[in-house]
Amino acid sequence: MRILDGFGRRIGLAMAGGKNPWGSGGSSSGDGGDKDEPEASKPKGPKNPWLPPGSGGDRRGPNIEDIFKSRGPEGPRRTGGPGGPGFRMPQRPGGKSWFPVAVAGIVGLGLLATSVHLIGPQQEAVVKTLGNYTRPMTPGLNFSLPFPIETVDVEDVQGVRIVRVPGSNQQVKLILTGDQNLVDLSFIVRWNISDLEDFKFRLVDPVETVNDVAEAAMRAAVAETELDETFSGQGRAAIEQEVRERMQRTLDGYQAGVRVLGVEIEKADPPSDVVEAFRDVQVAEQQADAARNKARGEAQQVLAQAQGEAEAFDKVYEQYRLAPEVTRQRLYYETMERVLSKTPKTVVETNNVTPYLPLPEIRRRAQEAPQANTVTTQEGQ
Repeated sequence: MRILDGFGRRIGLAMAGGKNPWGSGGSSSGDGGDKDEPEASKPKGPKNPWLPPGSGGDRRGPNIEDIFKSRGPEGPRRTGGPGGPGFRMPQRPGGKSWFPVAVAGIVGLGLLATSVHLIGPQQEAVVKTLGNYTRPMTPGLNFSLPFPIETVDVEDVQGVRIVRVPGSNQQVKLILTGDQNLVDLSFIVRWNISDLEDFKFRLVDPVETVNDVAEAAMRAAVAETELDETFSGQGRAAIEQEVRERMQRTLDGYQAGVRVLGVEIEKADPPSDVVEAFRDVQVAEQQADAARNKARGEAQQVLAQAQGEAEAFDKVYEQYRLAPEVTRQRLYYETMERVLSKTPKTVVETNNVTPYLPLPEIRRRAQEAPQANTVTTQEGQ
């Protein structure tokens, strides 16, 4: 309670215009003041917490510099390394700072870097002044106004660029053929830049335009081709040539500044849902082709044989016309020889006819007899 009473009296004195409630409060023993110390010798204000103990002098408010001071025989000094509180940048002769010179040098280097351009042998560039096209740049060392007054766009105009349709081989691109079938087809287009000004400023997205034109040209070419032709080598070559020409005509009409170098079909397969049935059809067609080829071969063979026989008959007829009796007798003998040589013969003995000895028959029976004896011996064993 005494503490609260003393605190209340000090606040009351401060409000009444009395002495500082945090200094000596008067001669009363209950207010905690220094009644034995003279008024003139009492320090004024709060004690500086940063001064060493026992130091005299008037009391004053703390200064942040006292934190970084250390007192010694030579007086106050600053502490810290080159980056500490006592660091200062070097000065030019005359006492001026190097900072403006450094800033000016950095700005000058930046302006120089954006004003000098080295264009490669396969490159071209266009210059835009405040966003508007002004002039081209050819290969070599070129100069322009610094950024952002003039900006330079450099492009490789001779390098070959590739557009793949569809974007990856995993995607499916179904195209309708001329005989109302679907084919899963993927291809690539090789192109480069023919006119950099048109390429940069005629189209919003020239690469996407090339992609769209390629797909449209391929669909138009395949729509005029049957399914079997898209699988054959000659059919693919014709489609690739047609697509390249269609693309070039369309892009020239757009003034796209693009040169189409070539088109290559990477894949032409039936849709995955009907691939098994399509393979069965292919096998059946191959078998049918094989049967047709075999029939054509046999027909050609029979026809060649018939033509040969007709030519032989014509030659015989010519001889017959020259000597009919002799030719007729010769034909009879040749025919009988050909027929009798393939059949067993029996000669009946008659009067005034020499008996015929069947030597071929005897020879045949003589050959069959040892074979029959060998078989009988094996069965007996």
